[in-house]
Amino acid sequence: MPLEVNGKSYETDEEGYLANITEWEPDLADAMAEADGAALGENHWEVINFLREYYEEYQIAPAVRVLTKAIGKKLGKDKGNSKYLYELFPYGPAKQACKYAGLPKPTGCV
Repeated sequence: MPLEVNGKSYETDEEGYLANITEWEPDLADAMAEADGAALGENHWEVINFLREYYEEYQIAPAVRVLTKAIGKKLGKDKGNSKYLYELFPYGPAKQACKYAGLPKPTGCV
């Protein structure tokens, strides 16, 4: 199912994850969030950028427990907890944030 952003078409899978992660651009994240009825703020971008860096280093999208722990180490305990992350990404911090970051669905996510 293609996603149209800025006049360009991007292929996605049946759940809306980007088919080719190298095509990701920030405007895609905004379009995906808008489709979910959300708007991305600075705190969302902090998590999205963290996920992209994590993926670049480890070549895997982290499950929510790993994400929570890693965010806590890098951004502080106030942001490295499930409550904070679920407030930002109510459909699941790892699942929804990875989708917006143009990454594959994390392993272990149903």
